[in-house]
Amino acid sequence: MILYVNGDSHTAGAEAVNQHAFAEDDARYFYMGRAPHPENLTVTWGKLLSQALNAGFHCAAESASSNTRIIRTTREFLKQWYLNRQAKLIIIQWSTWEREEWLHQGVYYQVNASGIDQVPQELQEKYRNYILGIDWQQKTLAAHKEIWDFHKELTQQNVPHIFFNGNCDFSSVPDQLDWGINYIDPYQASGTWAARLASAGYQTVAPNSWHFGKEAHSYFHRFMLQYCIDNKFI
Repeated sequence: MILYVNGDSHTAGAEAVNQHAFAEDDARYFYMGRAPHPENLTVTWGKLLSQALNAGFHCAAESASSNTRIIRTTREFLKQWYLNRQAKLIIIQWSTWEREEWLHQGVYYQVNASGIDQVPQELQEKYRNYILGIDWQQKTLAAHKEIWDFHKELTQQNVPHIFFNGNCDFSSVPDQLDWGINYIDPYQASGTWAARLASAGYQTVAPNSWHFGKEAHSYFHRFMLQYCIDNKFI
């Protein structure tokens, strides 16, 4: 079986054992670009879960990723593996709702509401307008529909999948849908990755960080393993 995981920095393991988010932050791994730092990746919940399942492991997560990128790269993976009959389990951790992916001159840029993203000169005016014009509820509703459509797409393809939220949730969405066992607590603020770890007693690696260390990743991999067992994903 292949365990495929996707998400943002939480699934990429940013700062889990060192201060890096991207491999390129470390001169030793600069050639790897925006991929997860390999030393962090080894302790992530996804890698630990693959070992517990004795499964092959493919991590497509990238720090600062938008959900648009997560869906695009997951589709690319499934297309690539279409003729491979090996069983696959897809687990996706969703990023914050406002993030977008922009394609410019053949390069994909991930932007968010921080106001500190680095974009080419030609995109700086667009970025300023994006920051000034963010409507959080509209972004939340749009993300809800986009993820629901992707859930239906995977279901129609008979692809086993599990979704969970990173920092944001859909508690403000008025029309709540039935995701079955494929989405863990989509409408509960207490069900996000960050809230679940905090309630279990884990703190971020630093007061000014959003990221958790290897002990928290170990805890979450055990949580996810039990979820897979209880719901017969394995």
